[in-house]
Amino acid sequence: MPSYIEMPKLSDTMTEGTVVKWRKAVGDAITLGDVVAEVETDKAVMELEAFGEGALAEIYVQEGQKARIGEKLAMLAAPGEAADPAGERLIHGQAPADSAPADAKSPAAVGSPEPRPDPEPARTGAGPVTGTAAPARIKASPLARKLAAARGLDLAGLTGSGPGGRIIARDIESYSEPAPQAATPSGAAPISVPAISPHDRRVSLSGMRKIIADRLVASKTQIPHFYLHLEADVAELTRLRAQANTAMEKAGGGRLSINDFVLRAAVLAATRVPRANASFAGDAIIEHAEVHLAVAVAIEEGLVTPVIRQAQNKTLRQISEAVKDLAARARAKRLKPDEYQGGTLTVTNLGAYGVESFSAIINPPQAIILSIGAITKRPVVNRAGEIVAGERMSIGLSADHRVVDGAIGAEYLAQLREFLENPTLLLL
Repeated sequence: MPSYIEMPKLSDTMTEGTVVKWRKAVGDAITLGDVVAEVETDKAVMELEAFGEGALAEIYVQEGQKARIGEKLAMLAAPGEAADPAGERLIHGQAPADSAPADAKSPAAVGSPEPRPDPEPARTGAGPVTGTAAPARIKASPLARKLAAARGLDLAGLTGSGPGGRIIARDIESYSEPAPQAATPSGAAPISVPAISPHDRRVSLSGMRKIIADRLVASKTQIPHFYLHLEADVAELTRLRAQANTAMEKAGGGRLSINDFVLRAAVLAATRVPRANASFAGDAIIEHAEVHLAVAVAIEEGLVTPVIRQAQNKTLRQISEAVKDLAARARAKRLKPDEYQGGTLTVTNLGAYGVESFSAIINPPQAIILSIGAITKRPVVNRAGEIVAGERMSIGLSADHRVVDGAIGAEYLAQLREFLENPTLLLL
């Protein structure tokens, strides 16, 4: 019996993957653990290892095509084994029957203006038919029918893109339900949808963008957010950073960013206020013994949050090196699942874009997320009551009120500010 290479679940949020590259060709011998392909998930490009042995007999999902979790990507067969039985494979975006040898002999394939009649019973979806006219047949591949049934779609209302108007799998997958019109109060004008002009560009949602949309909607609708903001005097921090970078450059080392100091301060503050380093677990609150720091990194398709493990045990320089490495591999989509899962708190920084203040959305199941703004120079009143030039950083905290109360959030921010305003503590 043949065995199959299937699309595995490579991350907790993955629903489908894209075959980026096949490392093996048809006819190659496959042994257990061989890397057979590169698969792009919603977070990264990962190597797909074989969990069986045999010869690569047939590839079902080509490079650039998507497949759902559990869908067959290829068949492994011992020498002399038969090819995959017709109709057994599931090809993403193409029905098996569309490419089966029997289909190649259909009237549509040899130039006849009408494809062969669909052998399955007709469905109209339009209620009982009166009169003597026979109901119109709906031309659809078996896989298209299966996908439509799973989604509850009526094939009678779809337009096929296959030969002779036949409905195939990609027509089901690309179909989107008309958005329901939002309910409006009595007498209120309905919400209008902007007209789409020929010059507008439609950008399909990537797998990552879909996951981001789903998770953020869930976060904002299911988690009771509250927000705290304060400013920190970071004049001493900027001076210390300049001195440290000068010394490190002379020694041939890398540079420290302001964000490196912020990350170190966020970790130390969490060790001082462990109730903030927590997550919601349905019937309990988990206070984590270690700080696994998630850092928001913007990439072309969205946002990922690679995690610095056991950050409480790392020095400022180690955190700086770790975040640079993780960010580079995140942008190259080379992160492993355990490198972007399991964070206990998140820091997102838009200071480099000139954003002075903002409130972030919590990354569940974490209880808090810090939003760091740009450093601004402006007149401030010092402790002596004098107006002097100052450097201020705005810091926001978004918290899950099921886990963290206002007092705990305020205590955490106070500790964070203490570290930022006394930056030599971050070097210890």
